[in-house]
Amino acid sequence: MARPVAPADGADTDSEAGPAPGASEPGRSVGTRGRRHGALGGLRGDLPVGMTIGLSVLGVLGLLGGWWAVAESMGTSDFLLPTPPETWAAFLELLREGTLREDMTASLRRIGIGYGISMVIGVLLGTLIASFRAVEAFSEAPIGFLRYIPAGALTPLFLLWLGIDESPKVALIVVGTVFFNTLMVADVARAVPHELVKAASTLGAGRFTTLRRVILPHSWPGIVDVARINLAAAWVMLVVAELLAAQEGLAFRVVRAQRFRAVDTMFAVLIVFGLIGLVSDLVLRQIRKRTAPWSEGSR
Repeated sequence: MARPVAPADGADTDSEAGPAPGASEPGRSVGTRGRRHGALGGLRGDLPVGMTIGLSVLGVLGLLGGWWAVAESMGTSDFLLPTPPETWAAFLELLREGTLREDMTASLRRIGIGYGISMVIGVLLGTLIASFRAVEAFSEAPIGFLRYIPAGALTPLFLLWLGIDESPKVALIVVGTVFFNTLMVADVARAVPHELVKAASTLGAGRFTTLRRVILPHSWPGIVDVARINLAAAWVMLVVAELLAAQEGLAFRVVRAQRFRAVDTMFAVLIVFGLIGLVSDLVLRQIRKRTAPWSEGSR
């Protein structure tokens, strides 16, 4: 049996030898693996700030250009479609009259109250559903039944029960969003690692202390994302309410403009809807970023 021969002094060892044939060097890839992509083609890569702003402006200009082209080519007496300048003129007219500010104030007040109530209920109930099997078993069937009832179909009942004041509008926003908020918050709370809950219990934390100090803080970024997603549904419910019983509000202004075939005014109000949604989404993103900076790296 041959004995292994030790390397002579000064001879290269395996650690000093070059890579074997076919082996890849650190930082390099075999074939096309690990090929570096540009900023635009990178999978989940970051974009420079200047490129992000440029692409955003390009997207907006593309949308305006497509709208303008369609309006110029298809706008007739039968197919009313205003151009961007006509819509801008209608927007300025609403500002001069002062109606736009009043309508925005009324709609934002209804959204703020109704959606705020919906989120409070959704966070409390969703967290309890995710944390206690008894609460989940008790509420699963009622929520599963109620969330499939179209909230818009309840509008006549709310008008009969609550009158034509602000109450039915707020109630419709709450009912139209609270079940989705509850179920989505419950999913977020279920995603909290069980190890964190067990560690808190081991350190002597009680059930509600664990909820307050572990589950809710860990779920907070997801809760903000739930608020962002379902805010659009709240605006849909507001439009339904204001179409039937309102004397002011953005949706009421759209209906009033429709009676006079003022399509440019209708488009101006619709753009206001979109801008409010965009601003609110940016605000919620900033809230998430500032209150839970530790979660940004996982996105």
